[in-house]
Amino acid sequence: MNSTLLRLLSAKSVESAWAILTVEMERFGFDRLLYGMTRFRTQASLGNPADMLILSNHPDDYVHEFVGERMFVSAPMAMWAVENEGAMSWSIVADMEGKLTADQLKVLELNKRFDVLAGYTISFPDPSPRQKAAIGLTARLGLNQCDVEGIWAKHGEEIEILAQVAHLKLAALPVPVSQQRLSKRQREALEWVSEGKTTADAATIMGLTSATVEKHLRKAREALQVETTAQAIMKASLQRQFFVFES
Repeated sequence: MNSTLLRLLSAKSVESAWAILTVEMERFGFDRLLYGMTRFRTQASLGNPADMLILSNHPDDYVHEFVGERMFVSAPMAMWAVENEGAMSWSIVADMEGKLTADQLKVLELNKRFDVLAGYTISFPDPSPRQKAAIGLTARLGLNQCDVEGIWAKHGEEIEILAQVAHLKLAALPVPVSQQRLSKRQREALEWVSEGKTTADAATIMGLTSATVEKHLRKAREALQVETTAQAIMKASLQRQFFVFES
């Protein structure tokens, strides 16, 4: 366990940290994971899925429906995770029988179709009201919820520690390149503006014209899908895209 935690803490990318977590969770009997983190939560919404860090080793078809079609908004365990912290058995879904909405029943039908039938959900502590992260652990085929309860009774504490460390590492790493990655110049322009420099100041420091700096700021706003430079600074900061070293 200690060596696994050390490898997680030493991971240099989201991809490498995720690979370690999936391998180790499979050893406990959980071969399909779905991790989601948003830093743009409001009272009415978890934010735009495009702004979330979502990682999964479920089949692509399942992820497309559950995430791409926003079915997670109605998923009973996802709804539990939004309002709670800690670990919870999927057995609580059975206790909701007769109280589920039509959208929640659709999620259960999807889960049944893809054999997402037994498992646990871990909802992580929130460092701010804007952030929420959780992971769903699906047991491998052949295991029922009773089997999962036995696994949890024996290894639950280890599993939670592993998930918590992985979450803290994932939250600290820059987002994957495929997710709205800023160019070096776009990031540099935002960094100088975030430190109180004017566009003219940033241009002098970067050895560029003010018009070129404005262009980099505009491209940064477009890449991050925001309207203002202030929003771009906040989003880039939350995504850990500021003050990173080039490899």
